[in-house]
Amino acid sequence: MKDYVIHLENPAKTWENSSPVGNGFLGLSVFGRPNAEKLVLNEETVWDESGAYRVPENYPEKVRHIRELFAQGKNAEAAKWAEENIVDDFQSISSYEVAGNLLVDFDNKKRATLYSRDLLLNVGLSRVTCRKGKVGFEQESFVSYPQNVIAVSYTFSEPQSFTLNFERECCDGVTAENGVLLARCHTAHGTHHFCVGTKAVCDGTVSAAADRLRVEAATRAVLYVSISTDNRCEDFEADCLSRLNKTLADFDAIKEEHIADFRALMERSDVVFESEEAVDALPVGKRLSRLKFRKAARDDSLISLYWQFGRYLLVSSSRPGSLPANLQGVWAERMRNPWDSDYHVNINLQMNYWQAEQANLPECTQPLFDYMNKNLLGPGRKAAKDFYDCGGTVTHHVSDIYGFNAPADGFCGLWPMGGAWLASHMWEHYLYSRDLDFLKNTAYEFFKASVEFFLDYLEESKEGTLLTGPSISPENEYLLNGKKVSMSMMPTMDIEILSGLFDSYIQTEELLKLDPELAEKAKAARQKLPPLRVGKHGQLMEWIEDYDEAEPGHRHISHAFGLYPGNTITRDMPELYKAIRTTLDRRLANGGGHTGWSRAWLINLFARLHDGDRAYENLRALFTKSTLPNLFDTHPPFQIDGNFGGAAGIGEMLLQSHEGFLSFLPALPKTMSGSFTGLRARGELTVSASFQNGAVTSFTLLSPVAQTVKVEVNGSFVECPLEAGKAYVYNA
Repeated sequence: MKDYVIHLENPAKTWENSSPVGNGFLGLSVFGRPNAEKLVLNEETVWDESGAYRVPENYPEKVRHIRELFAQGKNAEAAKWAEENIVDDFQSISSYEVAGNLLVDFDNKKRATLYSRDLLLNVGLSRVTCRKGKVGFEQESFVSYPQNVIAVSYTFSEPQSFTLNFERECCDGVTAENGVLLARCHTAHGTHHFCVGTKAVCDGTVSAAADRLRVEAATRAVLYVSISTDNRCEDFEADCLSRLNKTLADFDAIKEEHIADFRALMERSDVVFESEEAVDALPVGKRLSRLKFRKAARDDSLISLYWQFGRYLLVSSSRPGSLPANLQGVWAERMRNPWDSDYHVNINLQMNYWQAEQANLPECTQPLFDYMNKNLLGPGRKAAKDFYDCGGTVTHHVSDIYGFNAPADGFCGLWPMGGAWLASHMWEHYLYSRDLDFLKNTAYEFFKASVEFFLDYLEESKEGTLLTGPSISPENEYLLNGKKVSMSMMPTMDIEILSGLFDSYIQTEELLKLDPELAEKAKAARQKLPPLRVGKHGQLMEWIEDYDEAEPGHRHISHAFGLYPGNTITRDMPELYKAIRTTLDRRLANGGGHTGWSRAWLINLFARLHDGDRAYENLRALFTKSTLPNLFDTHPPFQIDGNFGGAAGIGEMLLQSHEGFLSFLPALPKTMSGSFTGLRARGELTVSASFQNGAVTSFTLLSPVAQTVKVEVNGSFVECPLEAGKAYVYNA
């Protein structure tokens, strides 16, 4: 496997262009400033707590009244009544917070030359090199998963000196003694406390003065950083210090251990496109500018780098035992971050995990499933009862690490489909792994509780169909008598998500046979869901009625869920398949895809439409309009889901398996050549292939069990008989 490096030629001027390293629990953002370095520190549980949600008076009755108005065809009255009577019932959550900044102030202030800032993706390492006068300077940074510490090393060709101090709002004090800088802090409202410890080890001398450390005359210095919070440990200060004391082994040994751990995940799979050596050597910012300003320019190997960066970010922000990646992964610079850097579950949290299964990182999904079962399932049961007087579990569109589950942030909070969408990730994990133990012991309870909620919650219409509502099509509005309205009964996305939930639960019961009675109820409800319908423009209708959109170019394309990531619209449904294409064309004609994550979604959608040229067109637009020089996605500002979604789209262009068979290169432009290795497909398959000018030249399949696999390759179907554990090789 080649070495993947994000090469930059300047220090970061802003945090959004810093170099991220992490281990799931801890995050470090490296600015790479050789005179006065800024290291932004994060720990995933440094998160202020909003406290228990309040239950608005008579909320279930309010929901029932709105439903009655909709049932009577009084949509305008329903919207007006809701604005007057429930607008103040929506709550908000607190933000994920930065843990603090570690500042390294060097005595040597000479201008840096021969500067390079590189992020080495294969090994999870940030490296900064330069010369300052006659002095060679190297800074290496990583976050160890085995040791759960941040490590930053400095190597100088001549002895150098620097001062180390810590800064953060809501800091209760900083002490420096015995080579350790210890900061005691609290979250914005004082609901949680934590400490940040930094130990300096060098071949010179370390001294302490009040609230800072001083390193003198060192040619090698290492900073170890440990962060511990009261969310993880009662005696968090002792925990922080014990971890620092434990890690005083040889730095090179800790680095070697980290690299082995990181490389084991990163080098399982690869995507390689043909490249030009001269272009590959350019800093990433120049490569992006070259694509932006030279329409004829190509940089196919940048696609490979971007795909691997998506995997890198997931390995760095979502490891077994950690929390799932939030809106900024595990990295943040503020006390109150954009969109609170929370868990938005009306697409954003889900998009973080779109790439994981196919890219051969299944264990990186474990934090998501742990979070669903530990943080959402129980609180969701309470919310289902409190807000709807229903059984089962419900998740609305935002949450945090404390299991906040109330309707929040205005009318967006009416949407009750977050948990049902998340359940599809458990089903996908089963489809890829065929792990019945996972299905029974991890997924089943969440599936069942979600189904129980909707069986109670769904309202039967006078036509005999079952409807959700009041709900929304995230986060869009339609026009009703010239006025913008968000609420409706049973928007199209709800139909698509519920179809998938009922189907996966019914199949789960067929496999496990744990509750046949509930399975029969789910089958009956599934048959009474409204059909998807085509509107007056030939588009897939976004709502159950053919309303005009208030914003035709809206960033959300919620009703496209059935095409991707769902599976309720496929090539076997030509009318709907054509209608969703019309929907996408209309969105783009009106300015759609103007945020990074929305553009990333479009790549996946056109890939599912088997339109390689349009998929590539949107991938290129993602690079030129919504990607920063360090490859971070920008909404703006930075939002990590666009990185994960864009990387997933590259995978969908190369390989699909959602239709019950493998489809090779379903959406790859004919001009592209390269290979991929170690991708996973549904059905417990590992897949590799080589291709030239958009056509497969060979592929390899590997399965732990004997099976026959149907494959679509170069426009034809072939049957591939696989033996357990033996590679099957096909040459075109």
